[in-house]
Amino acid sequence: MIVGDKFLRLEWVLSPKYFNFPFPITLTMIHMGFSGLVAFFLIRVFKVVSPVKMTFEIYATCVIPISAFFASSLWFGNTAYLFISVAFIQMLKALMPVATFLMAVICGTDKLRCDVFANMVLVSFGVVISSYGEIHFNVVGTIYQVTGIFAEALRLVLTQVLLQKKGLTLNPITSLYYIAPCSFVFLFVPWYLLEMPGMEVSQIKFNIWIFFSNALCALALNFSIFLVIGRTGAVTIRVAGVLKDWILIALSTVIFPESTITKLNIIGYAIALIGVVLYNYLKAKDIRSTQIPGDSITDRAAKDLKSEKRSSDLYFLDENSNNGLGGKNARNGSHLDANVDEEAPLIPSSKGLLSRTKPS
Repeated sequence: MIVGDKFLRLEWVLSPKYFNFPFPITLTMIHMGFSGLVAFFLIRVFKVVSPVKMTFEIYATCVIPISAFFASSLWFGNTAYLFISVAFIQMLKALMPVATFLMAVICGTDKLRCDVFANMVLVSFGVVISSYGEIHFNVVGTIYQVTGIFAEALRLVLTQVLLQKKGLTLNPITSLYYIAPCSFVFLFVPWYLLEMPGMEVSQIKFNIWIFFSNALCALALNFSIFLVIGRTGAVTIRVAGVLKDWILIALSTVIFPESTITKLNIIGYAIALIGVVLYNYLKAKDIRSTQIPGDSITDRAAKDLKSEKRSSDLYFLDENSNNGLGGKNARNGSHLDANVDEEAPLIPSSKGLLSRTKPS
């Protein structure tokens, strides 16, 4: 429930009807500053994990661009809470597979396939119906959320391409150690131009427990993703993700009375989820098709189990990409899983980083 608690806290803190802290960039900077500080102490002081070998070239070509899009996705996504409800935001997030697929095709890491494209059309159609049925529809909030989704999708593609090319592997602590401070700097620019001029200290409600608990939820989200996925399979994570979305939508309608859900909302979201489920099925089918036809049933079962486990590893890099550091095979298996969680900066997908490449 850490993910749901984080989203509900964002809505409660930012909404003028409740805590009334309408500064999403400031709140996001607090999250990034806290996460970066904790990561620094865990690495440099308590020596929980060791920092990776980070050169200036890797930092400039990988960390900085990934941080820029990470900061953008958080900025636009969190700003949407000022205009639209948590329930509607979750419904719009069904567009993530569409955005990720389009960005992957544009960047050349995936091919335009008719079956996947049909699923994307189905998802988009469901989201349009859900939006049409939204009682408190707001154009500005919807634009913010959709922009944040596409920024996150581009961040996912860049993460896979850049990190795989460099052969770099990071865990949640080291990813926050490098990404959080850089994202903080990128967020400072829009904060200075947009939020700081309108902030008056006398009108700001400051509650140390509220802000600390929000930052703690953002940090705990990263570690919960790592721990859960490390102990379950990719299919379990996908099912849990869909269940989480429905629970979050239901909770938001109970906690926030203004988050009214209509029948058209439910129908549209259900259609979008059907498209997402079909998309996941095609991905699983692609993984199974990479198996050698002559394998025995026992061998296939063992490989299925191994593939399930490895697909749930957030930091798995294919052996071909490690050997060639961005060679041809590093691009062949570059299907991105579009079920993602926020504030996990260097994790291309919280539901499975990379699908396996075909054996040569």
